[in-house]
Amino acid sequence: MTDSVLSLLPNDFPDADDRTFINTGVRQLVLAGGCFWCTEAVYRQLDGVLGVVSGYAGGTADTADYDSVCSGTTDHAEVICIEYDSAQIGPATLLKVFFGIAHDPTQLNRQGNDLGRQYRSAVFYRDDNERRLAADYIALLEEQGVFKAPIVTTLEPLDAFYPAEGYHQNYAAAHPNQPYIAAVAQPKVAKVQHYFKHRLKKDL
Repeated sequence: MTDSVLSLLPNDFPDADDRTFINTGVRQLVLAGGCFWCTEAVYRQLDGVLGVVSGYAGGTADTADYDSVCSGTTDHAEVICIEYDSAQIGPATLLKVFFGIAHDPTQLNRQGNDLGRQYRSAVFYRDDNERRLAADYIALLEEQGVFKAPIVTTLEPLDAFYPAEGYHQNYAAAHPNQPYIAAVAQPKVAKVQHYFKHRLKKDL
């Protein structure tokens, strides 16, 4: 993430209106924000998040594997599928963390040193309500000038979600001393713990 984005605080971000989603049961939200190791780690600590699975979306089943996706020759993006209890947390909070902490939505087809469309910023929506919520929130961020550069996040229909290989799941927690995790994931995790203390799981 760029220095200008790192300097942004959650209080700089408006809240989306997600009243239509509250108390509608267990839901899922699929987000692409660069390497799934980092985005997964950010969301696992939030109260109301029941699970996070790293995977692939935007391409076909025959190439939904790590080597193929990393080649940059497929249409997939590295994504996370967040399962959440809408009685405890809403997609507005998930989107606020996504745009404000989990990744830099102004970088086109990359996140830091990770280059390629597989690292694009995207919201994969399941229905028109999700699409509208994400589109309205992006428009609100642009209107309020939260970022100095344009937001390049795409909104793409979710045709299928393909779970990634087992060794990718909960990767950051399993490899805390891996240099990439220490440099990229842990600062994001720490930022959530600082600014979303009231949203953290009690057993952290």
